[in-house]
Amino acid sequence: MRILVLDGVKEAGVAALQRPGWQVDIVPQPWMEAELIAHIGSYNALIVRSTTKVTAPVIEAAHSLKIIGRAGVGVDNIDLEAATRRGIVVVNAPDGNTIAAAEHSLALMLALARNIPQGDASLKQGHWERKHLIGVELRQKTLGILGLGRIGSAVVRRAQAFDMLCLGYDPYISTEQASRLGVELVSLKTLLERSDFITIHMPLTGDTRHLLDAEALALMKPGVRIINAARGGIVDEAALAEAVKAGKVAGAAVDVFEEEPVVSSPLLDCPNVVLTPHLGASTAEAQLHVAVDVAEAIANFLDGGLPNNAVNMTTLALEVMEKLAPYIQLAEKLGAFLAQMAGGISRLRVTYSGALVDWKTGPITTSILKGMLERIVDDYVNLVNADYLARRRGIRVETVHRGNGDDYHNRIAVEAETSEGLITAAGSVFQPDSPRIVEINGYRVDAIPTGHMLVAPHQDRPGIIGKVGTILGQASINIATMQVGRKKQGGPAVMVLGTDAALPSDVLQAICQIDGIYGARQVVFAG
Repeated sequence: MRILVLDGVKEAGVAALQRPGWQVDIVPQPWMEAELIAHIGSYNALIVRSTTKVTAPVIEAAHSLKIIGRAGVGVDNIDLEAATRRGIVVVNAPDGNTIAAAEHSLALMLALARNIPQGDASLKQGHWERKHLIGVELRQKTLGILGLGRIGSAVVRRAQAFDMLCLGYDPYISTEQASRLGVELVSLKTLLERSDFITIHMPLTGDTRHLLDAEALALMKPGVRIINAARGGIVDEAALAEAVKAGKVAGAAVDVFEEEPVVSSPLLDCPNVVLTPHLGASTAEAQLHVAVDVAEAIANFLDGGLPNNAVNMTTLALEVMEKLAPYIQLAEKLGAFLAQMAGGISRLRVTYSGALVDWKTGPITTSILKGMLERIVDDYVNLVNADYLARRRGIRVETVHRGNGDDYHNRIAVEAETSEGLITAAGSVFQPDSPRIVEINGYRVDAIPTGHMLVAPHQDRPGIIGKVGTILGQASINIATMQVGRKKQGGPAVMVLGTDAALPSDVLQAICQIDGIYGARQVVFAG
């Protein structure tokens, strides 16, 4: 493996990647797009902080790249759509800088409330201006928190120690969650109207860009103070500068900017504004923590594990993913099975029953698509881009959770609408390392999905199985396992044979020509 580490990520932080046979190239500075395009082609993994831009042209040139790690939280310097299209996992480190960012937000709030930067500058210029630098206390002030994720929640706990009343706006958490934090959950309009201080802890998206614009600023109470240590672009800098100069906003503290490094923001020469150069995560502890977190996630992924903290695929807590792992393996086998049983799949209906009904099954459904698409598309397919590739091919996916497990503790049933009609297969996990196919087109079987499998629908009558065995024996192909599913004696049935070798096309054709065989398919599993 070759891993490229840019943007000054510390060597101590990526110790998890220092392994025999792995080459880790650590570059202390960021690379521009042209330089990255020129070198990225031979690397399997890339780690960046916030300065290097991983653009679509960079990703197109990254022929061997499997994973991109962002040593920090925000990934707006990485083209997620391009990475997803190519099946490249993007991981971040959402926990490593939580405390640093929360503490910096409080530091900015205190500096803003007590005029600390102005007092420092004034004193160093020989002035003693106590009367002109009267501040305000945080005690009993109302703090509005935009975003109650990890950092916003950490800010709440610290603000409460200052005896502040906390209002929160976050469309993605419940009133109960906010209540547990001691936060009154309100609408954006209410928060803007009631807050003495407003601090931002939201990602930059299409919905949050310029969330605090001139119209929003006009709703705020006179003398409000605004802190932004989240992402540049959430606040309209020109509108904020006008509001400060007009006296509507008493002051602002800003750590992030629409363009970084900042050279021309209207906030640069605005009075009563405290500015820092994106220092929210700039502590020795945070830089080490985020590097360690992302390096460990990359090492785990390159070792064949499921990626932690992936931002462009469904991920769950590690213990949950470990519990899902056997079902993800089974799901891939079911997808591979269906893809080889018929062509032209246009719709999938996945039904989860038994113990699975209470689980988050998104990764399992994606694994079905992965197993299926690997057999029918030329693109590299993994859990990152399987959903995207399915949508691109017009494959519709429906999931159903049903309580009854049909005599199985857990069961995954997949119905595929194909150019040859409906095909169904169901599977179950008996033990963590024992996924089984338990039903094919309504016929119960108990087949191990591994190696080479012959599936032969047939009429249930004496001699047919013997004829199949004779043809395989004459071709020196050994039968490893055999299952027959039927609903009644003498009716339609399905034969499932596991063989020790692949069937040549002439052998498969000879089996299909047996009287009473209704077409036979060979299914090959990766393992």
